[in-house]
Amino acid sequence: MKQVTQNFRQLGQQVLDIEKQAIEGLYEYLDDNFDAACQTLFNCKGRVIVTGMGKSGHIGGKIAATLASTGTPSFFVHPGEASHGDLGMVAAQDVVIAISNSGETSEVLNILPVIKRLGVPLIAMTGKPESTLARLADTHVCIAVAQEACPLGLAPTASTTATLVMGDALAVALLNARGFTADDFALSHPGGSLGKRLLLRLQDIMHTGERIPLVSESAIIRDALLEMSRKGLGMTAITDAQGRLAGIFTDGDLRRILDNQVDIHTTSIADVMTRSCTTANADMLAAEALKLMQDRKINGLIITDQEGRPCGAMNMHDLLQAGVL
Repeated sequence: MKQVTQNFRQLGQQVLDIEKQAIEGLYEYLDDNFDAACQTLFNCKGRVIVTGMGKSGHIGGKIAATLASTGTPSFFVHPGEASHGDLGMVAAQDVVIAISNSGETSEVLNILPVIKRLGVPLIAMTGKPESTLARLADTHVCIAVAQEACPLGLAPTASTTATLVMGDALAVALLNARGFTADDFALSHPGGSLGKRLLLRLQDIMHTGERIPLVSESAIIRDALLEMSRKGLGMTAITDAQGRLAGIFTDGDLRRILDNQVDIHTTSIADVMTRSCTTANADMLAAEALKLMQDRKINGLIITDQEGRPCGAMNMHDLLQAGVL
């Protein structure tokens, strides 16, 4: 195999340095135009439509996705397809963000007359404030960079990074202005780990019915051990004559009684169970249950109903399996 004499690490460092400078240069453009763009987006009663061609289009898709997931309804429209019917997606209450580093991309400029006719506010993101797109826009957000990281100065590199970062700046500024919360974020990310942590409740993951490890106060320790073995949660609930939770017995309790040489065949479970045990309700968020278990340094929870009767059980493994841990 032919050996390449180039210093890859040094070249990579040069790219990072150039792109870092491009990002630092954006501070200059956090000006009145940025404020105006944020205000326009904040006031939008419809959707934010992002458009751009080529690499700008790829970045535009990411910006639209970030806006949509942080409280600003948004989607991407390809400018080429927009000229062939997709402009029908744009309504009078929408706002358009058009991205073009040169500000002269023909596919983007071709759809401006229709956008203007609809009276839709137009925000341009370009690297050329004097460009056609910048001049025709209601608001121009500058994303100019001193140079591309590509040594040929051809491949969009630093410019696309700057565009992405400026898009993030717009999205996060709007997120804060809208009072968007982690709960709101979870609603649009139900399949993600954050959604699971914030939306999942114990009733969604707890063991119920015959799967609850359960013995009565009259049982002996041996009976409790058999129940723990059958249900596999490392614990069992103990109930009184009325079916209410009287206590809990865990693997940890078993180790302690064995150290004390307690006879498991004759001793009542009521004599060795933990009476003041930690419980939860089925409506508790799984994330809250995780914190409760970590704070109390316990591995399992019995879930009780309003009358104090066990209605569910779960342990750390259930939280791990559900993606909460």
